[in-house]
Amino acid sequence: MFNFKMETLPREELKKLQLSRLRETLRFLKNSRSKLKEKFKDLEPEDLKTLEDLKYLPFTTKEELRDCYPFAHIAVEPSECSRMHMSSGTTGIPVMNFMTARDVEQWGEIMARCLACAGLTSKDRIQIMPSFGLFNGGFGFHYGAEKLGCFIVPAGAGRTLMQLKLIKDLEVTAIGAIASYPARLIEVAKEIGYDFSKTKLRVAILGAETWSDEYRKRIEEEMGVKTYDIIGMTETGGVGLGIDCVAREGIHVWEDHYIVEIVDPQTGQVLPPGEEGEMIITTLTREGLPLIRYRTRDITKILSYEPCTCGRTHMRIDRIKGRTDDMLKVKGVNFYPSQIEEILLKYKGLSSYYQLVIETLKGKDEMTIIVEKIDQGLTQKELEQLELELYDFLGFRSKLQIVPEGTIQRVPGKAVRIIDKRKK
Repeated sequence: MFNFKMETLPREELKKLQLSRLRETLRFLKNSRSKLKEKFKDLEPEDLKTLEDLKYLPFTTKEELRDCYPFAHIAVEPSECSRMHMSSGTTGIPVMNFMTARDVEQWGEIMARCLACAGLTSKDRIQIMPSFGLFNGGFGFHYGAEKLGCFIVPAGAGRTLMQLKLIKDLEVTAIGAIASYPARLIEVAKEIGYDFSKTKLRVAILGAETWSDEYRKRIEEEMGVKTYDIIGMTETGGVGLGIDCVAREGIHVWEDHYIVEIVDPQTGQVLPPGEEGEMIITTLTREGLPLIRYRTRDITKILSYEPCTCGRTHMRIDRIKGRTDDMLKVKGVNFYPSQIEEILLKYKGLSSYYQLVIETLKGKDEMTIIVEKIDQGLTQKELEQLELELYDFLGFRSKLQIVPEGTIQRVPGKAVRIIDKRKK
C-alpha cells in the first residue's frame, strides 16, 4: 500500500471523515465563484446531519458543466490554478477541469495508491502509453508514478513498434494504457516475432474504456501479465478514482476523497448494494471543480463495504458495465457492447477487433457484427455455436460477418465499436 493508514481506515472513521469533508466541500462551493453554487443557496453545511442526507441534494450533470464553458463552473479564479484538462467533447462542448496545486497533489496521491494496488513499488519501471495532452490519462499516470518513486518511460500514445522496443530494451515491468491498446501491441508483436516472455513486463493497468473479463483473460494469456482495471474521469479529477486489486473482488474507490452512490438512471432513486444503476460521484477534496452528486452515466453496482482480503477497507464496486449513453436498443432489446465482446472473445479464432453496425432496412432495425478472425478463424461447429450464443443472448438474429485480420481500421485513442446508421 502507498498510504497504509488511509487505505485501511476503519469504516466508522471513514464515514466520519466523509461527512466532515462533505460539509467542507459544500461550504467551499457556496462561498466560491462557481455558478454551480446557485442550486445550493438554501442549504447550509450543518443541514447535513448524516451521510444519508446526501440523497436529498440535487444532482450535477455534464450538461450543466458544458453550459458553464469555459470558466463559470470553476470554484476558484483561473489564475489560482496550475493546469487544466478537458473531456473529448465528442458529443458536444467539452468539459473543462481546472486544477489547483493541491488538486494535482491529490491526483498524485490517489494514483500512487492505484499503482501500489497493482503491485508496483519504487523499484518498478512503468511505461505510460496514454497521450500527454488535454486527455488526462498520461499525466495522471505520471504524477502517481513520480509520487511512488517509479522509473518513468513517458512514451505517450501510438508508435507501437517503438513501444515494444522500449518495453524490452528498458526492461519495463509495467504499462499504463487505454484498455483497447494491448490488442494492438499483441497484433504487432505477432507480426514481428516479438516474445513478451523475453521481457520483464508483468503488470498492465488499463482504463478509459469498458472491457470484458474475456478480453482481460486474453490479454493476460498473450502478454503474460496481470491486468488491473483503473477508473476515473476528467470531471472528478482524472484517472485514479479507483482500481481493482490482486484479490479481484471489485474496484476499490478511495472513499476519503470521493463518495459513491448508485441510483436508478430513470428515477434518480438511490439503490442498495448489489443493485445495478448509474454511479454518482461527490468529490470531497477537490478545489478547482468540486462536484456534488455528479451523474457519471457509468453503470455499475456496489459490491461490498466490508474489508477486502487485500487489507483495504474502502468500498468496492463492480467493474463498469458501460455508460447509460452506450446502451444499445435494437429490435426492442437493450444491451451493452461489452456483453457482445464477452461472447465473441470466448473463441480463440476471433480477434479483439470488432464493430457493431446498426442500420434501418425496410423500416426495421438490423445489426451486423463484424469481427476479425485470427489465422484460420472458426470451424463450422464453432461458427454455429457462436451464432446460437448470440441469438440466445440477444433474442434476435444478427448478421455475423467474420473478416480477415486488419480489415477494421486501427485508430489512435479509444476503439470505435459502434457504427449506428439509424436516423435519430
